[in-house]
Amino acid sequence: MKLHLTLALGVVTLLVGLVPAAAADGPNYTPNYNPPNYTPTTHPQPKGKAHGVRCRGESKKHVKGQKGTAFSRCVKAMARAKNHKHMPPGQACKGTSKKHVKGQQGTPFSRCVKDVAQMRKEEATQV
Repeated sequence: MKLHLTLALGVVTLLVGLVPAAAADGPNYTPNYNPPNYTPTTHPQPKGKAHGVRCRGESKKHVKGQKGTAFSRCVKAMARAKNHKHMPPGQACKGTSKKHVKGQQGTPFSRCVKDVAQMRKEEATQV
């Protein structure tokens, strides 16, 4: 009986020693995290005839006695400048007011001229 008990204890000790060795060769459950490689990009200017993007600071409220709104006059001036490449910015913006509005920087005319010049500068760099 003692021989059976000694043999059983020997087998159990051997198995207990083999279990950690077998677990070391098993599957690895640690997460393998590889973050995606994102590159931030700037928002491109809208394509097409989005002249309203440049005129978004203008008022869309109609003033009695004037033709259209300040926004619509600005959009028309931008379209006129885009269609006639050699037209000076001042001539393209001739329909806008040259009166200074308190609280705003510059006049509607000067803002229009500045926007037309910026638009043409961006078009030249795209080509």
